[in-house]
Amino acid sequence: MSATNAGRIIDYRVQRALARAISSVENRTASIAQAEAAFANAHPPREGVPAYVLGVTGPPGAGKSTLVDKLIGRFRANGETVCVIAIDPSSPFTHGAVLGDRVRMQQHSGDAGVFIRSMASREAGGGLAPTTDAAISLARLAGFDVIIVETVGVGQVELEIVSVADTVVVVTVPALGDGVQTIKAGMTEIADVFVVNMADRPGANQTALDLVHMCHESGRDVQVLQTVASVGQGIDELMGALAILRAAPESNAERTVRFGVVRTIRDLAVRDALDALDGTYASTIFEQLASRAITREQATRALVAHLRGE
Repeated sequence: MSATNAGRIIDYRVQRALARAISSVENRTASIAQAEAAFANAHPPREGVPAYVLGVTGPPGAGKSTLVDKLIGRFRANGETVCVIAIDPSSPFTHGAVLGDRVRMQQHSGDAGVFIRSMASREAGGGLAPTTDAAISLARLAGFDVIIVETVGVGQVELEIVSVADTVVVVTVPALGDGVQTIKAGMTEIADVFVVNMADRPGANQTALDLVHMCHESGRDVQVLQTVASVGQGIDELMGALAILRAAPESNAERTVRFGVVRTIRDLAVRDALDALDGTYASTIFEQLASRAITREQATRALVAHLRGE
């Protein structure tokens, strides 16, 4: 048995059921509670230590998928099962996931201890999909030891991964111009580890130093590591840092819940708004708008008032 296929596995029937359960919530044919109940009834949860949820976020081109690919191999070498929930940008036409460079993880597709699921970001913001929470909960029920959530890269680092992850890894690379400045907009509040990937490029040491200074200014003690994920350099050091954080007492629970509540309420409101815009009342408003009976501002106010029940 190879290193990447070592340790415990998740039965293929459980993995298939997990995929179907996630799809049912994504397609809104079942609520989260219904999907969880049906899954748990068919596949009773494994007793043991709760799954460790690792968030990986960062700007486009930072090498997040390559880094996650290496982490999968290390976790499997340690005998742990891994579920990867990879959030991808949505197609503007089908609203499905644009898979991007997710193919880099496919070397693990034949490993029964690994489950990889791409999810479309759809109408959600913050780098996650509307049903990320459901996918994580179902993966817990399936018995995975580690759940890695990789956010969509959308031009700046997103904050909402903190609402679902036990540990947040923020990945950046040298020579991103104002990349470190962009990270300043809140990332020191949620990052547990900073990773300067592609550290064989010029400017890596300066980028790492800038991040260290930024963390000191924010009053947080956040480790800054350098990796070259494409060749596995620095991955052992990252795994060591994650092991320490994983073993530490829970310190992010309140922060996670606060972000989670805000994100959930916002996503539900967006979904309700989109449904309302396809409804009868909205059609009437749009007809009046088309005939110039009302202005765009009046149409907007009318639809917002309708959504608020006024």
